[in-house]
This record gives sequence, structure tokens and C-alpha cells, in this order.
Amino acid sequence: MDTRNVIAAISLSAAVIILYSLFFMPEPQITKQDLVDNKKVEQNTDTPSLEQKENEFQISRDEALNQNDRVQFENQNVIGSISLKGATIDDLTFKKYNISLDSNERVTLLGPRNIKEGYLVESGFVTTDKNIDIPNSETFWSINGNNKLTNQSPIKLSWTNDQGITFKKEISLDDKFLFTIKQKIINTTDKKYDFYSYGQIIRNKIPEISNFYILHEGLIATLDDELIEEDYDDIQDKKFSKTAQKGWLGIGDKYWITSLIPPRDKEFKTTFDYKNKFRANFITTEPLELKENGNIEEELQIIIAAKRVDVIDGYSKSLNIDKFDLVIDWGFLYFITKPLFFGIDYFFKLLGNYGLAIIAITICIRLAFFPLANFSFRSMAKMKALQPEMVRLKELHKNDKMKLQQEMMALYKKEKVNPMSGCLPILVQIPVFFALYKVLFVTIEMRQMPFYGWIQDLSERDPTSIFNLFGLLPYDVPSFLIIGAWPVAMGVSMWIQQKLNPAPTDPMQAKIFMFFPLFLTVILAPFPAGLVIYWTVNNILTMAQQIFIMKRTTVKTTT
Repeated sequence: MDTRNVIAAISLSAAVIILYSLFFMPEPQITKQDLVDNKKVEQNTDTPSLEQKENEFQISRDEALNQNDRVQFENQNVIGSISLKGATIDDLTFKKYNISLDSNERVTLLGPRNIKEGYLVESGFVTTDKNIDIPNSETFWSINGNNKLTNQSPIKLSWTNDQGITFKKEISLDDKFLFTIKQKIINTTDKKYDFYSYGQIIRNKIPEISNFYILHEGLIATLDDELIEEDYDDIQDKKFSKTAQKGWLGIGDKYWITSLIPPRDKEFKTTFDYKNKFRANFITTEPLELKENGNIEEELQIIIAAKRVDVIDGYSKSLNIDKFDLVIDWGFLYFITKPLFFGIDYFFKLLGNYGLAIIAITICIRLAFFPLANFSFRSMAKMKALQPEMVRLKELHKNDKMKLQQEMMALYKKEKVNPMSGCLPILVQIPVFFALYKVLFVTIEMRQMPFYGWIQDLSERDPTSIFNLFGLLPYDVPSFLIIGAWPVAMGVSMWIQQKLNPAPTDPMQAKIFMFFPLFLTVILAPFPAGLVIYWTVNNILTMAQQIFIMKRTTVKTTT
């Protein structure tokens, strides 16, 4: 087995990836019915309910934002507003990210509940006492003091019910993406009550998603060390619920995350469900006792972030959030993918270009596995040198396959050649290939990052095409004919590399393998340009090493 096996394995894997992707009224918060009389939370299949309105999505975003009084917020990374109706965070735009390379429009994530793209976060308390009014999505909160939220100045909201109980919220924002909400209830009556805190994320519809099986987009959590990933379709079919002692929950897009971190050291129940809207919520299972003329407090965190590795890992460490780094979908090759990202990021900081960083990490990978590759290539060189003798034996014993096999094995043993040694590079190249693909596909650091020349985004395909001579001819080609300069270079390097390897003795097999470079060029053309650059440079380094070894390897055979 030799480099043909590598090509075959890559062909099959790439084909699977490509073919799979081609064909294949007011809204109440968590209600009192979510609680049971024994003071433990138990949600049934109908609660909390989401009312269905046919006309709730008939207004524009601007109209929705102007319907209610709002508190503006802004720091270096985000800008938006909090609605005083319901005290919901329902308007957030990322200041440093544009929707595309050719647009200056910034990425907006959250939106008010009564528009089609409604996406919001809310929090509060519920109680088992049906006679107590609690704030809900229709409640108008009062603002006390500062009327703009920044990373230097929090805001304070309050609302008092007719029973003499005051609900307060202090909302602060750091310099990145973290909202901290300190909730307080003040009791001025001579009665005592039990309250439970909650937080929930509501999304009206499924956003535009990649729909690619190597990436999860949808509802996500880690609960007691277990990673939970539920697609939108899954939740439409069946509700998910789990009680945990620690963790976090949220809704994740390819590059963005909206997440809730429940109060620490308290048991909580997480629910993902769908009833005309998608919802991810938690509610604490042990009550907070509000005594006569007393008060209670609770704190939760909300992270609405661009999924930058340094930001996510930073919050995971500083806030001690269990497995929060899994917000980024590193995949089952986590142990390769994440270190690979850090290696690329290191070279980016050193060289100032992610394309150069990919080339640098490719060189490092080749050096790291140099001894293994040397062993494989020496065996392959011997196999190539043995080709004339193998052809002679095949002709000599063409009518006796058993005798041919015996003579071949004797030849391998005599020359100390292992025909399976060519499999070794597969163990190196295939995992790294997919890990790098994962890095380019899921990390926002690679998004809209240029290389040189025509490559303006390493996370997207090479935009040129051989069918208009890479832009020299004045017409565009259909998307399925976009086979760029880098994929062509990769295919050529594969073809040259194939010529350095022992040719199959079977003529039909030889013809099949002759078309593999062309096949892979077409299959890998839609892949991220950064991945194609990696594979091209890897081919060139492999050929240089292989030529060097072949020149030093000789095999003497006897006839």
C-alpha cells in the first residue's frame, strides 16, 4: 500500500462530505404551572406555554424597536438596547463583524419578539403562590439613575406589584460580551414566599444555517460534564429536559453564541422545547425563601458572543464555566483540532497572515513526522525498484496465482520490504486533513481572512476558475465549474507525486488511479482555500522528501 491509498482515502472522505452537503399575545415567562406544591420544579409537556399569534411578525425591526422605551448599551464590541417592556435583551449588533466581505453592514444577532427574526434573552423569578403578581413579558420596568449601559456604568431597573413586593435588576456589561444580572426581591409584607429563578432564550425561527453534518448549529449545553447538542429539527420533534448541578446552556450559530450561565452551586432544570418558537431555559429547583420584610438575591450571567477562541476560553477560565470551550464545535478530533488552531494562531501572530501560518504549520507537521515518512518512503522506493522483478514474476506465473503470491512474498522477505508500510502516512495525513478542515470551517478567526492575490477569504473556496482562464476571459462561469488556481495546483502536484510512486501492476487499476488527481481537483475545489493551500504545500514537501529518499535507495535483485 502506498500514496495511492492516501489519495483513495482522501477521495472517498471528500466525496462523502460533498455529496452529503449537496443532497441530502404576550409571551409568558416560565409560568407558575412550572412548579409543584412540594417545592421542586416539574414542568409538564404544556408549560411554560408560548401563545401563537398569526399577526405577531407583521412589523419591521425598526418599528418593533420604537414601540417601547429602551435602555441603550454599548462597549468596544457590541451595541444594542434592552426593552423596558419585559426587561429583555432583544437588540444586539456586533461592531467588529460585517455580514460579508463586500458589505459594511454589521452582523446583528438579536431582535424583538414580535418580528420574524425575533431572538431574545430574558430572566426573572416565579413562585408557587398564585396570588402574587410577578413581572412578565408585558411588565414595564422603571429605570433608576443611569440610563445607558456601558462597561463603566451598570443600569438599575425596578418594578413593584400591588402586594408590596419590589423586584429589582442590576445589569452590568463588561468590555466584551458578558452581561451580569443581579436580581433582587424586597418584601415589605408580613408574609413569606418561595421563589425560583429562571433564564430563557427564545428564537422565533430557524436561522440560515450551514446544514453541514460536521458542524452543530442549534441548542447546546453542558450539564454535569455531558455535552448536549440538539438540532432545531430534533427539538421540533421532541422536547429535551435534564436536571443538573452545574453547567450552561444556549443556542449556537456557526460563529455566534447566545448562552445562559445559571446561579452557581444550585441545582437547576434545563429544557429545550418548541411550540411555535424555539426556547432554551433553566429554572432552579430549590426555592429561595423570601421572609417577612426580608429580601433575596440571585445572580446569573449571559454571554452573547462572537465565538473567538481567546474570548470563549477566557470566560471559561475567569468565570469557571464548566466546559464552556465546547461552545466552539471542535468535533471528535478535539485533541488534534484545538492544538492545531493554537499552532496556526501562533504563526499568524508571528507572520501576520493566516495563509502563511497554514504553510508554516504544514512544514511543522512534516518535520514532526519526518522519521515515520522516511520509513514509509524508503519502503515505497524499494517497491518501485522491485517493479521490473514483480512484472517478471507476474508474467512467469500468470496461470498460477498461488505460486505468484508465494514468489511475491518471498521477494518481499528477501528484500526486506513491507508492502503495507505505505499505509503509515494515512494515519498522519487523514486526521490532520480533517482537523484543519474543521479549524477553517468553524473558527471565526479564519473568517474573511485574506492570503495573497485573489484569495480574500481563506475560509471560502478559491473564487477563480480554469474555465475562464482564472479571470482573463470576460465571462463568469457557473458555480459548479469554479475550479480555481489553487485546486489546479493541488491536482498537478498530486499527479506528479503519483508518478513518483510504484505503478499498479494491474492495467485497469493503473488507469483508475491515473484519473484520481483530476477527480480530487474537482471534489476539493469547493473546499476552503486555506485547506487547499495546506494540501498543495504538503504535496510539494512530500515530493521533495520522496525524491531525496529515492535517490539514496537502491535495490539489487536477482533473476
